[in-house]
Amino acid sequence: MTELRTIAIVGSTRIPFARGHTAYVEQTNLSLMATTLRGLVEKFDLKGAKIDEVMGGAVIGHSRDFNLAREALLDAGLSPRTPGTTMQIACGTSLQAALALGAKIATGEIECGIAVGSDTVSDSPVVFGNKFQHRMINLSRARSLGERFKVFKGFSFGELTPVAPSVNEPRTGLSMGQHAELMAREWGISRKAQDELALASHQNAAKAYDEGFHDDLLVPCAGLVRDNNVRADTTLDKMTTMKPAFDKASGHGTLTAANSTPLTDGAASVLLASEEWARERGLPVLAYLSMGAVAANDFAGGEGLLMAPTIAVSNMLARAGLGFEDIDLFEIHEAFAAQVLCTLKAWNDPSYCKDVLGRDEVLGTIDPAKINIKGSSLAYGHPFAATGARILGLTAKLLNTEAKKRALISVCTAGGQGVAALVERA
Repeated sequence: MTELRTIAIVGSTRIPFARGHTAYVEQTNLSLMATTLRGLVEKFDLKGAKIDEVMGGAVIGHSRDFNLAREALLDAGLSPRTPGTTMQIACGTSLQAALALGAKIATGEIECGIAVGSDTVSDSPVVFGNKFQHRMINLSRARSLGERFKVFKGFSFGELTPVAPSVNEPRTGLSMGQHAELMAREWGISRKAQDELALASHQNAAKAYDEGFHDDLLVPCAGLVRDNNVRADTTLDKMTTMKPAFDKASGHGTLTAANSTPLTDGAASVLLASEEWARERGLPVLAYLSMGAVAANDFAGGEGLLMAPTIAVSNMLARAGLGFEDIDLFEIHEAFAAQVLCTLKAWNDPSYCKDVLGRDEVLGTIDPAKINIKGSSLAYGHPFAATGARILGLTAKLLNTEAKKRALISVCTAGGQGVAALVERA
């Protein structure tokens, strides 16, 4: 039986994240992904190098995004002999890519790999309804002028009305924010608690900038040099003026633009390798990617769209023989402040831990001082497929600079899924 090798996290780069329809209106998934990969290439002197595999993708994709990972790595200057694999698991895309590449490194299938994710709502595909799409397909197949005219028989101008881009869940018709409102109501999460968590995220992120924490992580893109969503000057008083964003009619809505992530454009990447590969090239080893898990729940049956990470984390810790007391840092993706607070409450709820997680005892509480100490998605923004790589890269650097032993990553995703990972200091 092959002995598993350690999975070294060498380092990461990302472009500054931008609110949708701001700095990156002229950019595409490909250009954003290529920029972050190019930054990684320059940072670790990989120009023309053959990487064993680049894996990642985007959630909001165009038909033109043909094997996005492969095209981006070529644009970034890696060797044409580097294979690229495009994959997607919503908001967990780049973290799942890192886990997949890590497994290949651990078993000796590959020596190195890059996990990457990119998303831009500013370049969302605009599509027509099925009827007009079929007309266009038939038009491309028509061989004569008569056949072309025949394609438009019965045509009406209403067919030209584009289908608006949507991130609503296909099985429920509800947006992620509407689902999060249902979760907040079920778990009794107050508006005040959500605003306080969001404020802490912005304050921690602003402090991280002031300390220079991001200086070697960010790659300028399209004139942007830092995330444009971080609000160092925001206050609870300002947040209380915000109106509900997803439940506007009932009078009980608690999710606002202040305690929810904005639609965001961005890209991030992480370089993983065997220790031998890194040492031979004189590259650093910041941390080890030691374990991961993915889970899903019956969100359409009412289990909570963004609660699956509770299951992934529980299963992963059980496999590792660890508890919350063994974790020094927690990086919990903040899709919404309510989602984070629901997750924390569920891990300390006896009924939930028994019925859903299959545990005889609760996982317990987590010291807030250990959670997202450099801020998270509420402050930085959330380009869906890029968030996992952003968090993994930040976590590896945190463990290295803070001299902490072990960190836990939790990422919720659309479709009622969750991805978790354990990272240990090198």
